[in-house]
Amino acid sequence: MVRLYADENFPLEIVRQLRQMKYDVLTSYEARQANQGIPDDEVLVFATQEKRVLLTLNRDDFIVLHQTGIYHSGIIICKDDRDYLGQSQILHNCLSENPDFTNRLIRVKKNNQPKSGIQVFVFQEYNI
Repeated sequence: MVRLYADENFPLEIVRQLRQMKYDVLTSYEARQANQGIPDDEVLVFATQEKRVLLTLNRDDFIVLHQTGIYHSGIIICKDDRDYLGQSQILHNCLSENPDFTNRLIRVKKNNQPKSGIQVFVFQEYNI
């Protein structure tokens, strides 16, 4: 199963949901990496050293880091949205379908369903 690292701004409710689904999620607080002003590139290095896919809400900075070509264990950028259960479920789907996230960046987005006002979460790989 994919191992995950949630940075300090990642919603703890999603972490709880993923743990209920039996995912190994380490938070920055548990790793004693929170509230220290650690630069994003060092956050990514830490996750990679721990062989964990980084979970974050920080879209702009981690897309830029991914574009630099830095080696990483994977980055998943979630949407800042309070539908934690919906995001947890799409993360589960994504993690189940993709066992190897090495050097991949995945974004969780919300899309309208065709001919409906209902929005659902989807995941999309970000290509350089």
